[in-house]
Amino acid sequence: MSDTNKTLLVTCALPYANGSIHLGHILEHIQADIYVRFQRMLGRKVYFVCADDQHGSPIMIKAQQLSKTPEELIGEVENEHKSDFAGFGISYDNYYRTNSPENQEISSSIYKKLRDNGFIKTRVISQLYDPVKGMFLPDRFVKGTCPKCGAPDQYGDNCEVCGATYSPADLKNPYSSISGATPVLKESEHYFFDLPQFQEFLQNWIKSDTIPEEMANKLQEWFESGLQQWDISRDAPYFGFKIPDTEDKYFYVWLDAPVGYLASFKNYFDAKNVDFAAMMQPGANTELCHFIGKDILYFHTLFWPAVLNGAGYKAPDKVFVHGYVTVNGAKMSKSKGTFIKASTYLKHFSPECLRYYYAAKMNGRIDDLDLNLDDFIAKVNSDIVNKLVNLASRTAGFITKIFGGKLADSISDESLLDMFDAKKNEIEAAYQAREYSRAIREIMALADEANRYVDEKAPWVAAKDESRRAELHETCTTALNLYRILIGYIMPILPELAERSMEFLNVKLTWQNLGDRLYGTEIKPFKALFSRIDKKQVDAMLADSLKDLQASGQAPKDDDKKAQAKKEAKKAAPAEAPAEITIDDFAKVDMRAAKVLVCEEVPESKKLLRFELDLGNGETRQIFSGIKSAYQDPASLVGRFVIVVYNLAPRKMKFGLSEGMILSAANEEGGIFLLNADSGVKAGDRVG
Repeated sequence: MSDTNKTLLVTCALPYANGSIHLGHILEHIQADIYVRFQRMLGRKVYFVCADDQHGSPIMIKAQQLSKTPEELIGEVENEHKSDFAGFGISYDNYYRTNSPENQEISSSIYKKLRDNGFIKTRVISQLYDPVKGMFLPDRFVKGTCPKCGAPDQYGDNCEVCGATYSPADLKNPYSSISGATPVLKESEHYFFDLPQFQEFLQNWIKSDTIPEEMANKLQEWFESGLQQWDISRDAPYFGFKIPDTEDKYFYVWLDAPVGYLASFKNYFDAKNVDFAAMMQPGANTELCHFIGKDILYFHTLFWPAVLNGAGYKAPDKVFVHGYVTVNGAKMSKSKGTFIKASTYLKHFSPECLRYYYAAKMNGRIDDLDLNLDDFIAKVNSDIVNKLVNLASRTAGFITKIFGGKLADSISDESLLDMFDAKKNEIEAAYQAREYSRAIREIMALADEANRYVDEKAPWVAAKDESRRAELHETCTTALNLYRILIGYIMPILPELAERSMEFLNVKLTWQNLGDRLYGTEIKPFKALFSRIDKKQVDAMLADSLKDLQASGQAPKDDDKKAQAKKEAKKAAPAEAPAEITIDDFAKVDMRAAKVLVCEEVPESKKLLRFELDLGNGETRQIFSGIKSAYQDPASLVGRFVIVVYNLAPRKMKFGLSEGMILSAANEEGGIFLLNADSGVKAGDRVG
């Protein structure tokens, strides 16, 4: 739980400045913004910043390809990113850039402190070098034949065909994807941050409730395998900051990128006459919180806190981690147009629709989040339009037409209002835990109660009888007071709707005044507060998304389109009925519940996870399962139950013996879903 007496410093991971913001990126910024807006409602002092990550070889190379300077490219992208985040109502106090004087100053200062404290080491390494471009090649800019399976045109760090990982020097027939030249091995002196010196500090830091438990388990695996020195240098030519006291060495982007958090704070604090050093020193009365995706956990929970500690800065107090976004149960697809840019979404929908839908699925854990477009339409219309806004629309008109826009001076029964007030602490706890889905469930349950009240009172009937004017006045006043509370509860998620509602009700909402009543006050005439959405808008968005890809040269090739068409036709065709079996056939298959003891990635395999399973009565088994694409955080599966084919003959694999099969369901889009068991099941229980 946060210490509300401390000044809150909040950041999101820095978007890389070589591409557009898409709906996967925006999840994190919405999650953080809801948290920040809620803290501000509480009256807490909050500084919320972000920046564009603007350095590195990919930006330098892309700028060359576009015949632009890196500065021109990052400037254009920065403006686009700022517009996208503003469009989604992300309430940054400062959105800055890593290519800034503040970042260079702080990065250089941190490096010198690390160097002077003995945390920087040097050694000579060999790397692939492009003799035509005159530059060392990042792994992803080397291609060649996989040394394991022989597949051509594979990247320098892993094979997309067999899943093998390797060094770029191991590639057969390597070539530079920049110039096409054959790279050569060349030696160069590099600078390393001595991460192993910080193992004890990091282990203690992790134990202090800084990161989710499931992520802490993953970090423990890295400790057990041994921390490695971190290469923080790159050779010229490179777009970035030169390392102090060197001629041709530059900071690797992953050193100065997180420093961008500090630079953004400093840029803002200097403008507001706030003491940056006091905010960032160990023991400061501040709480530093990072919101990140699980793909950059290593950098933010090992490298970054160790660098800060070694340089005399406070380490992060909280690192909040989220999963990935899928669309309609599958990875974002360029062929289907579901790889949707933030700007494309905003052409067709209110930002509030996505803010609400994402929030309704956020639970504070690291689960992946699926944007199901049909469910998106249904949930927005059902919850925001039919339940929430409808409560005001069906009662406000009577106040305006019959009572001159003035609410009743009092009501005879406040029990329903009191019940709404009583939910405040529970909803506050949900926001604090970032369990926005729980908050929304509570809010919508209250909205149902409010609409039930209006249905029972039927003000449209009472309005026809002049003798029931007092009753009508009280009913509508009660309903609008209920609406006021609901809007206050949901304000961090739907800030634009809240603003329109506060203007309509002539009120300013804070978390502290939600229990106040609107009696005898005037409201403004009701205007539509929110619009329904429909399937046509989704179809138009997907069509525009495909146009975006075509315009950027990322549209699928004709061959890809044909393959996709075949896949869709196969999916649409009636499934061929499987051959019937008898009960005796089924009885041959022995399926049992098993508890996951260990789940980890398999070296040199892109598809496999290794499970150690408890099958009851002291029996454990090892099983390899090809589900890595769906469960990229294997440690999160530890402790859950799975269903195993118990009597399947063991299979000898190069990684070890696989003693059975774990059951899962799959769909045509490539989604994989482990089968689960209800609570109460024990390891070893028979299935059937």
